[in-house]
Amino acid sequence: MAQKAVLLAGPMLGYSDYREVAVWVQLTAPGKVSIAYRPVANTASKLVRTQDLATGEGNMLSVKVYPLEPGVTYAYAVYVNGKEQKLAYRAEFKTQPLWAFRTEPPVFTMAIGSCYFVNDSIYDRPKPYGSDYNIIAAVAQAKPDLMLWLGDNTYYREVDFASRNGLIYRQSHTRSQKVLQPLLASTHNYAVWDDHDYGPNDASRCYTFKNDALDVFKMYWPNPNYGVPGGCAGTFGWGDVQVITLDDRWWRAPNRDTSSTKEYFGAVQLQWLKDQLKDSQATFKIIANGGQLLNPAAVFENLAAYPKEYQAFLAAIEESQASGVFMLSGDRHHTELTRLDRQGRYPLYDLTCSSLTAGVAAPGKDERNTARVEGTLLNEHNFALLTFTGPRTERVMRISIRGVDGAEKWTRDIAAKDLRLPKVGGKPGE
Repeated sequence: MAQKAVLLAGPMLGYSDYREVAVWVQLTAPGKVSIAYRPVANTASKLVRTQDLATGEGNMLSVKVYPLEPGVTYAYAVYVNGKEQKLAYRAEFKTQPLWAFRTEPPVFTMAIGSCYFVNDSIYDRPKPYGSDYNIIAAVAQAKPDLMLWLGDNTYYREVDFASRNGLIYRQSHTRSQKVLQPLLASTHNYAVWDDHDYGPNDASRCYTFKNDALDVFKMYWPNPNYGVPGGCAGTFGWGDVQVITLDDRWWRAPNRDTSSTKEYFGAVQLQWLKDQLKDSQATFKIIANGGQLLNPAAVFENLAAYPKEYQAFLAAIEESQASGVFMLSGDRHHTELTRLDRQGRYPLYDLTCSSLTAGVAAPGKDERNTARVEGTLLNEHNFALLTFTGPRTERVMRISIRGVDGAEKWTRDIAAKDLRLPKVGGKPGE
């Protein structure tokens, strides 16, 4: 007897644009998925977008919901084979407002986090590594407009590495966790990967199943685009912010390569990054990566451990002549803000935010990150909220680091005017 198709995981909101959003779902069996939606402000209206779900590979798909209107919040429901899937939580998506040449940029909040380990006792090592899953409820309660997952968004185990089906199993196990569902259903989600949701620990370009890993990542994360051939790099905009997501795995040299010229991003991706920065008109240009980008300590998998590419990365930013560059990273199982001062240029920042639920690590307190901003090191489970406010000429990004219960740990304000290139003969911000 055929298995009845119902929701296994999701709905999860993917990208949002002015007239289209992505809604991701995974079923227990093949079936037909419909999304019914209406503006929250108009209860009498109802539209339906239907798409068949293909059989095989996880029984999942991303439904592109359109046509929509800019700046509207919609309530929605998911139907499987014509039957509504009852949800015990809010299910709403919103399109981005059409503000350019009309109003000031919108106020919005982006949540960020990394290193989300969900225990699976059958396949785990004896000591549980994941905990404090209620942190996800704290993220949801903050009601961010979007969330950017900064890598290690799931953790492949030894039994997962060597088959495409193993990768799908692990992603499904994480994605179907009950506590995740309210956040996924009401917040638009974007993602970049790191080693644990790419392949084995510290995996390089040598990972045999890298093509399968990329396929599976795309199946589970409906990012709006993947801009570099191979790998998961891409870009998206929200308000007057452009986010550029980088791939620190696809081109990375083997771990035992000790040469000073070993690759991290690779020349093609670095050129693409420079082009994106040159072309962008965004007030803030956020570069997001799985691993730390600015920490000068050449330890673990920091970019500084790849000296030629560390300098090439900084050179790409310099040569782009871009204002408003700010960086986000995960990986390290502690949180800190790194500031790199530059002669005659505005300072560069890298906000490392880790971890959500994976085991907390404390190497940061003894590590020689000479560029760490005092008072920003945090060794506990946490996430961050980045809130963008103010008129376009005076935009400010407020960083708020939050603990498991949502309580604020520290804050910093980064003003766009302090991330501007100097006028000839002037200082940064002038």
